[in-house]
This record gives sequence, C-alpha cells and structure tokens, in this order.
Amino acid sequence: MSLAAVAEATTWVALLLALTAAAGLSVAAFLRPRAPFLWFAAGALGIAILAAAAIPDVAHPGFAPLVTILAFTAAVFGGSPAAATALDLAMGGTVAPGLHGGIIVTERPTPEQARRGVGAGPRREVLRGGLTIGVLERIGAAGTIIAGFPEGLAIVVAVKGVGRFTELEAPEARERFIIGTFASLIWACAAALVVHLALR
Repeated sequence: MSLAAVAEATTWVALLLALTAAAGLSVAAFLRPRAPFLWFAAGALGIAILAAAAIPDVAHPGFAPLVTILAFTAAVFGGSPAAATALDLAMGGTVAPGLHGGIIVTERPTPEQARRGVGAGPRREVLRGGLTIGVLERIGAAGTIIAGFPEGLAIVVAVKGVGRFTELEAPEARERFIIGTFASLIWACAAALVVHLALR
C-alpha cells in the first residue's frame, strides 16, 4: 500500500471517528443539556471539518451515506444546545422562561394606559415553540447545503423571520431571536459543511 493510500485511509478514519463523536455528543447534549457535551461535540465537529477538508478530490462513494447521516444528526441535534449556550453567554438569566418554551416579556403600555400613568403593559409569553422551530430550521438549513442548494438558507431564514415578526417588538425577544438563530444556523451549516467537503 502506498504512502498516499495510507494517508487517505487515515484521514477517512479520523473523519468518521470525529463525526461519530460529534453526532453522539450532539444527541447527548440535546437530551441531557450539559456544557461539556456541547464543547466536546464542537471540538469533534472541528476535527471532522479539518479531516473532510484534507480528503483528496475524489471521494470514496461507499462512505457517502454514513457521512451524510452522521453530519445531519449532528446538525439537527447540536444546534439547540449551541443556541442555548450562546444565549446563556450573551444574556444570562435576564428574562423569565415561559411555560411553552418562550420567554415572558412586558408589553409597552397602550396610549390610553400611558395617559393614565401606567408604566408597563401586561406580561405575555413570546417566542413559543422555539425548540421545535429550531429543529425544523436546522433540518432545512443542513438539508439545503447537503443537497447542494445553499441558496435555500435564505428561504429558511425568511420563513422564520416572517413567522416571528409580530413577536419581535420587545428588545429581549429581538436579541434572543437573533442570537439563537445565528448560533443554531452556524452549527447546522458547520455540520453540513463536513458533507460538502468530504463528498465534493
């Protein structure tokens, strides 16, 4: 066996091991949120990206389904813990969580309430169902990249933005929406990038 063949085989082994670790740790972080699961998953995903970039131009066709499934799993499940961690780092516990996965915000007083001297409007929950929407968002984002249609990311972001538009009046909601969406999409795109690089 030539030196080039040994190097290629080693690169594929490193890629598959790193991608398996990233997928497994992403699922673990999704099911049992723990910071070490996410950080180790991020490290494994970084190694997988480097290994995928080092693979020669001609991909091994037998590995395509396995690489795609592992990367897609990491993309879909790792994005929620990544978004939660980014939100914790950026905002901490500055907002109260709601009963349906959203946050509790205080609405602005109506003009009538302002005339009567009311300083704050009623409280309500916004950004409900964020966990489910995030999973669907990452399925769409990773799927478009893996399918070779990265332009589809614009559609995913547009649909989410339009669907959430009426809830983004409160500054807390806008900040959480932007941070959570970016963290989730960056994770999904990084995982999908492994497939794009490995199977190009």
